[in-house]
Amino acid sequence: MVIKIHGLRAATCTQGVLATLEEKGVEYELVSIDLMKGQHKTPDYLKLHPFGKIPVLEHDGFFLYESRAICNYISRLYASQGTKLTPDVNDLKAYALYEQAASVERSYFHESASKIAYEKIFKLWRGGKTDEAVVAAEAEKLDDVFKGYEAILAKQQYLAGQEITLADMLHVPYGKKIRELGYKSIFEKYPHVEQWYLRVEGRDSWKKVFSE
Repeated sequence: MVIKIHGLRAATCTQGVLATLEEKGVEYELVSIDLMKGQHKTPDYLKLHPFGKIPVLEHDGFFLYESRAICNYISRLYASQGTKLTPDVNDLKAYALYEQAASVERSYFHESASKIAYEKIFKLWRGGKTDEAVVAAEAEKLDDVFKGYEAILAKQQYLAGQEITLADMLHVPYGKKIRELGYKSIFEKYPHVEQWYLRVEGRDSWKKVFSE
């Protein structure tokens, strides 16, 4: 059965899932959920995702929500094909380093980048006004994150080692947004970070996700 992704291509959380599927060369169907019309809050959709968010994976009668969980599921399900995006769980040290990098992405990078995007984009859609003090504080935190990344990436190609993983891939949706919002200089301040980011965003999987 073809994997179905209930989501929205323009949504950052959906983009990470789609890029993972592209890296694996897996056929899939995107079932568009119109957030403006509240389709994610309908009784039928809430049966798939009790919190009324996107995306949701549907695969042979199995349903899974939360984008990082979905990406890990896809990576493990199709471990033998396409790009290896998660280490073998039996390789204890490699998997621990992957989990460490994934935790850093989620807790440090995503925390600040998503708040900047919220203040600069999503808050305005809801009729709010950007709190520049919040933006400045989060940009400073992001600079600290990249300072740490620079030390790591000076020694290795990717955050978890010499091979790309989901921990790297999942920086792109919000990374692209904040660069477009004028925060490219934070990346460029750190040469290894800039090179790493461009290498990840430049992959064919992301080109396809962003071109459609």
